[in-house]
Amino acid sequence: MMPKREGISYHRVSQEMADQISRRHEMLTSGRLGGARANFAYADLTGIDLSGRQLNDADFTGAILSEAQLDGTQLESAILFGADFRRASLKGANLRRADLRGVCMRGANLDGADLFEADLREGMIAERDRQGSLKFLRRELGPSEMPAAILAQANLQHAKMGGVVAMQADFADASMRECNLSRANLRNASMRSAILENADITGCDLTGADLEGVVMTGARLEMAIFDGANMKDVLRDDAMGRSVEELPKPIDELLDDHEAWAKTEGGEGEPCLLGDMDLRKVQGLAHRDLTALVAPGATFFGMDLSGVRMQGAQLAGADLRNVKLVGADLRGANLSNAKLSGCDLRDANMGPLVIGDNRIMPIQLRRANMRYCDLRGADVRHGDLKEVDLSYSNLVGANLRNTSFSNATMTGAVITHTAFRDVFADGVVGVKLLAQ
Repeated sequence: MMPKREGISYHRVSQEMADQISRRHEMLTSGRLGGARANFAYADLTGIDLSGRQLNDADFTGAILSEAQLDGTQLESAILFGADFRRASLKGANLRRADLRGVCMRGANLDGADLFEADLREGMIAERDRQGSLKFLRRELGPSEMPAAILAQANLQHAKMGGVVAMQADFADASMRECNLSRANLRNASMRSAILENADITGCDLTGADLEGVVMTGARLEMAIFDGANMKDVLRDDAMGRSVEELPKPIDELLDDHEAWAKTEGGEGEPCLLGDMDLRKVQGLAHRDLTALVAPGATFFGMDLSGVRMQGAQLAGADLRNVKLVGADLRGANLSNAKLSGCDLRDANMGPLVIGDNRIMPIQLRRANMRYCDLRGADVRHGDLKEVDLSYSNLVGANLRNTSFSNATMTGAVITHTAFRDVFADGVVGVKLLAQ
């Protein structure tokens, strides 16, 4: 018997039929004869496996997709209006610009999914009667429901999530720039290290939420509720730690003095001490000589430090998230416990610093957060990366010889097969291996 819910009749679609409809849709999108747009409107697709399918622009209006497998599925601009995704798996799925109004995602897993400009606002399903008037079939189809959903590492930039219900959902490390979360219910949600730059959080209920390390620069916070929320290390527009305005001289003069000191090995100028300083407003640091800079706990979030020379720098606990460090010289730097998630470290020199008499000073990255870092072509020889978190980072082509990764977290990291074989012991799991 066809399942019925709230006055809507559903037709059951078998796995064989779903595969056939998907193949015809893929034929259509590739321009082959015999193709047809996939129409799964009001279909019962419970438990169906559509993983990896190319279903951009497909119609899933009101469909039941509970416990369905959609990992890596292409659903860009798809119509998913009022669909039921309870406990479904959409890990790494492409939902860019998808119509997700009124969907139910209770307990769904969208780890790493791309929801750029997706619409998750409220909506209603209606049909026309014989007189041509609209008849609403589901009068209480509110904003999308996402309690306990997993959206860790998801791309939610520009997503429309006004009024969404997502209590206890996991948004850790999610990119939510310019996301509309006005009036959303995010009570007890986990949002650690999420990026909420320029997001609209007006009237959002974040009671009891874990907001440790969240970036809220430029965000609208009027009438937002933060009762009992963990606000540790939340990055806002106001200065974190010390402000450059507190320095005895303009920051540019201090940096010029430091460069002179570094280039003359102490003969001229003087070292710059920037511990716990918020440096986000400082311009022109790329390619400067900041050798042996002392700036533990400083904030560099989002800055361009391409080609900077920071060998031997003291940067323990510094915030370098989303910093551009392409080609930077970080030999022998102390970055223990630093925040480096999202850093662009391509071709960076992070190898040992030779300090005379064949002695070397390795880079210190112990317990650093390096999730989603781009380390392609970087030199990390002899580095101390004990207990580092390199989840989902790209280490293809990196020189890892004699590097210590004891107790490191490598979930989803990408590395060449030969480098993995040379550095890691058998039994390390979660790493994606690429041929040399």
